[in-house]
Amino acid sequence: PLEKAPSLRPSNDFIEGEAIHASRIGRTPLDCFAVNLLAMTQSDIQRNRNAKAIQRLPLIDKPMTPTLELTCELLKLRSDTPDDAGCQALLKSRLEPLGFDCETLVSGPDDFRVTNLWAMRRGSGAGVERAKTFVFAGHTDVVPTGPVEQWSSEPFTPTIKDGYLYGRGAADMKTSIAAFVTSIEAFLESTPNPTHSIALLITSDEEGPAHDGTIKVVELLKARGEILDYCIVGEPTSNEVFGDMMKNGRRGTMSGKLTVKGIQGHIAYPHRARNPIHQFAPALTELAATVWDEGNDYFQPTSWQVSNIHGGTGASNIIPGAVVVDFNFRFSTASTSDGLQARVVDILNRHGLEYDLTWVIGGQPFLTEAGSLSDAISTAVVAEVGVTPELSTTGGTSDGRFIATICPQVVEFGPVSKSIHQIDERVEVASMAPLAGIYARVLAILVA
Repeated sequence: PLEKAPSLRPSNDFIEGEAIHASRIGRTPLDCFAVNLLAMTQSDIQRNRNAKAIQRLPLIDKPMTPTLELTCELLKLRSDTPDDAGCQALLKSRLEPLGFDCETLVSGPDDFRVTNLWAMRRGSGAGVERAKTFVFAGHTDVVPTGPVEQWSSEPFTPTIKDGYLYGRGAADMKTSIAAFVTSIEAFLESTPNPTHSIALLITSDEEGPAHDGTIKVVELLKARGEILDYCIVGEPTSNEVFGDMMKNGRRGTMSGKLTVKGIQGHIAYPHRARNPIHQFAPALTELAATVWDEGNDYFQPTSWQVSNIHGGTGASNIIPGAVVVDFNFRFSTASTSDGLQARVVDILNRHGLEYDLTWVIGGQPFLTEAGSLSDAISTAVVAEVGVTPELSTTGGTSDGRFIATICPQVVEFGPVSKSIHQIDERVEVASMAPLAGIYARVLAILVA
């Protein structure tokens, strides 16, 4: 490999201790390793910084798989929410040659423009009574990196180390999006004329407020009368090992902001004031002790939690005039948002409080009971990696809550979630080709 190095790329590509990456030059990581060694000899070793550089080399001895290669291309695009940064254009360049009709839908205010992609390839049975539509759904936007100096490699330079691919969005969820595309490519190569339709719904507003992302595409599809039958959301659902968990539902989320009103006064004259913190304390005790429901076969019991309490002026001799309480419900399908709101109001009223209360419903719960989609995923995971995935509804919300309003079967499946939103987000390289293989097997079961 060292003999190839001069013909690949001049040594000035090795800048400030940065390793050359295979996705940048269209070569295998082994070729890159050779170039990096040459560059280190010429520059980095001379500056006595080779130790750090060696740690950042993509040390693998096999050619890049299609999924790894496409993931690296996506990771290089800094798609901080809501900026898609060209990710969807890259996806379109791969999908359109496969026969997909691609629509770009831009929405949101001027200071928060969101890019959405709806791509559809009609099956040979389109228009026939039993023809179905299978959807892959995901997001290209990523959360902020946090302190870049705490990363072991630059967050938007895909870096392979110790068997893991590092980069912001590696696990959540650019690997899954790459696997969507490569699985479709592999499936259509073996089944060029499938009976059923394949679609992708991709947004750049999942990590943000999610007001102009997937929900806007769903509204458009509803208006068109588009019928969806199956949807895999590529969220990182695996827990301890790749393939051990899929999500067949999510709890709803609903937040409340409660302002309990009192009368401000001097702390030495409590009879001239009314302390709202003291007044609220018994109601808080009751709210915290309330059993909202028992959950069900798929969901944990509904949870009510306080996130913040604000009261007082900062002075130690003033009884505050108000206390503000922020709280949140994570609720199962055993409860409704209206029912929970009514029960909270009843408790507050029984305690004789003077208050204002506002609500924000972040998402309703959704559930896909075990059926043909979860069975197909389970069969594919067992065949590909020898693990039987558990059905789960744990964790936060996802865009599946929007899609479930027009699709009867929505299941999330993707990489291990341990490092998502963290410094040094990463995905195991060995799981990337199997992920695409699983998606392709599901297509063979449900779409062919």
